[in-house]
Amino acid sequence: MTTQTLPTYFISHGGGPWPWMKKEMGDAYAQLEAALADMPRQIGRRPDAILMISAHWEAPAFTVMGNPKPPMIYDYGGFPEHTYHVHYDAPGSPELARRVQGLIEAAGLPASLDPERGFDHGMFSPMAAIYPKADVPVVQLSLKRGLDPAEHLALGRALATLRNENVLIVGSGLSYHNLRNFGPQAHEPSKAFDDWLAATVDAAPAQRAERLLDWSQAPAARIAHPREEHLIPLMVAVGAAEQDTGKRIYHEDAFMGGIAVSSYRFGAAAGDAA
Repeated sequence: MTTQTLPTYFISHGGGPWPWMKKEMGDAYAQLEAALADMPRQIGRRPDAILMISAHWEAPAFTVMGNPKPPMIYDYGGFPEHTYHVHYDAPGSPELARRVQGLIEAAGLPASLDPERGFDHGMFSPMAAIYPKADVPVVQLSLKRGLDPAEHLALGRALATLRNENVLIVGSGLSYHNLRNFGPQAHEPSKAFDDWLAATVDAAPAQRAERLLDWSQAPAARIAHPREEHLIPLMVAVGAAEQDTGKRIYHEDAFMGGIAVSSYRFGAAAGDAA
């Protein structure tokens, strides 16, 4: 087993089943797709598994997917019929699920196992770009209802050891998520929040955590996130790489007609100087 610590990620996962809608959407997702597709190069090796914390799963306790062959959950509406038949057939990993549950419980946090849960689009849409062959096992981990930033930072800390076990931790959300305010009119508030987020990621570790705990006081915070489920996966990625430098790996200033969006890596890429 390698001893090199894997980075963690917070990715903006885009809208709905976008990888299967290129005919309808043209190059609208070209930059995001390229950034996601570059992640394996940054990692430098094939992880044994991926632990993904998706904005699209909340539960009363942190809940781990234990299904060895997860089905698809088409948790979106208003898209073409063919997008309700797409498949991303990565295997699950009951072994990793039990390991994750044990780490969470050892940290004194509530944890549960769901043997039936399937993949939601917060997982399968970005993964179609990251590992299009679906040949890396993936386990999803829920957010905890209440969406407390401190609890999710603590969750990340509990999971940090997985980075030395060749498990890639990915928080999947969106740096801006206000479905009622997209397009050109959203540019100013999305940029205000995106600028704050970039400065927060660049901050020293203690200051970064403090700023994230108080995220709702950031410029345009509640315009960017009327409800914060798409931001909270960031807390897990940060908690699991608390002492590591953050780096923006994707940014668009006018995504989907006007919004500023970003994705981040925490920890070094393969080949970076120590």
